[in-house]
Amino acid sequence: MINIVLYEPEIPPNTGNIIRLCANVGANLHLIEPLGFKLEDKQLRRAGLDYHEFANLKIYKNFEVFYQEHKTKKIWACTTKAKQYYHQVDYMTDDMLLFGPETRGLPAEVLELLKETQIKIPMQKNSRSLNLSNSVAVILYGALDNIGFEGLGLL
Repeated sequence: MINIVLYEPEIPPNTGNIIRLCANVGANLHLIEPLGFKLEDKQLRRAGLDYHEFANLKIYKNFEVFYQEHKTKKIWACTTKAKQYYHQVDYMTDDMLLFGPETRGLPAEVLELLKETQIKIPMQKNSRSLNLSNSVAVILYGALDNIGFEGLGLL
């Protein structure tokens, strides 16, 4: 299944919403520390409702640990700095969709490492960015559509 990766997420309700999203579509969720909150945070729990138990969640000490474990997979760096749009690429079921922290996005060294696999969401010219959980939902559903919503039991 598609993998969502949050690099140093900062805002608990965003991560809670993403936990709920991942649980509902069967996506794996990877969190790269440091986190801007504790997993027991009340806002994170409220946003995720009762979906935490259904989410497949893995936490990594830092980006290097995450990258060493997953460098053989396709890692899509989701960034407003990308040249290509998320709907212009082909996804595989084990791809990783990497999103940066809410206030600063992915760091330059990560973007350089993943310069061939950067994607973005179309927006108005003067727009800065979308909310993190909205961005994850847009790109995740685009990837799921691309792989035929595999595993979601469409009627």
